[in-house]
Amino acid sequence: MEVILREHVDNLGRRGEIVKVADGYARNYLLPRKLALLATEGNKKQIERERGKFEVKEADEKRIADAMAQHMANVDIVIARKVGETEALYGSVTTVDIADALAAKGIEVERRKLQLREPIKQLGEFNIPVKLHREVTAHIKVRVVAEGGKPKT
Repeated sequence: MEVILREHVDNLGRRGEIVKVADGYARNYLLPRKLALLATEGNKKQIERERGKFEVKEADEKRIADAMAQHMANVDIVIARKVGETEALYGSVTTVDIADALAAKGIEVERRKLQLREPIKQLGEFNIPVKLHREVTAHIKVRVVAEGGKPKT
């Protein structure tokens, strides 16, 4: 099935592109979420008319993401966790914990935008990428320290 993307979809295409996808993916995901339209002649003409608005919207999103990345460059998050005698964490630090710590500092970020490959399970300092826009990635410093103890350096 051919569809016209109304929004950028990772690993599929950019806004305004005509892409071929599986029928079920289009019917069950793209169309209900208004991420795409069926590729008919009328819809193609409508997308051409909206192309200018798309470009302005894209530029605004990128500008906002750049500003947020500049703001986040200086952010240092400290998360305290209980540790055992061998300095192994009880539990782990996940994207939810990092998003909550950012929210406490007044920075609202969806946890899905945090590019943490696997939960943090040890003490130390970690550089976590945050994908704010498909062209803008910020990096935040997360330090995991022992609860009630001094930061490990």
